[in-house]
Amino acid sequence: MSKLESEVLDARAFRNTVGNFTTGVTIITTKNKEGHPIGFTANSFSSLSLDPQLLLFSIDKKSSTYQDFMNTEGFVVNILASDQIALSKQFATSGIDRFSGVSYYEDASGSPVLPDTLAYLDCKVANLFDGGDHTIVVGEVLSGSTAPDKKPLIFFKGKYLEV
Repeated sequence: MSKLESEVLDARAFRNTVGNFTTGVTIITTKNKEGHPIGFTANSFSSLSLDPQLLLFSIDKKSSTYQDFMNTEGFVVNILASDQIALSKQFATSGIDRFSGVSYYEDASGSPVLPDTLAYLDCKVANLFDGGDHTIVVGEVLSGSTAPDKKPLIFFKGKYLEV
């Protein structure tokens, strides 16, 4: 292992370093104030507490969906399966209707649940915390489901991995 030379990494070096942590891939969804479904691809997701059941994700303050997520009462974390790379890329693309051609249904919070995912967790917003250039959104789980026969979509060093 090579030692990092500087005490403080520049933004690219920091991103490359934390990219060594393998993550799953999610699409976080909600509806905007007009009732239209919105969402974005995220790997900044984690469970937080078992009692009560809490999770968190972070959203970039410069994101086109930021204000909508700051004003929502609920959201869904859609945990992607290995065959959903194209969906992940679609929801990571700026300036498009990310739900174009995408079906969904709703659960407890009324937020969009994407079909055929590995799992989903439907949440109500419990708290928001400042996290530098991101806001950390804590959600209390209302419902969820899993598909045990699917494999996860994995992200490592800026690339999708086959499992």
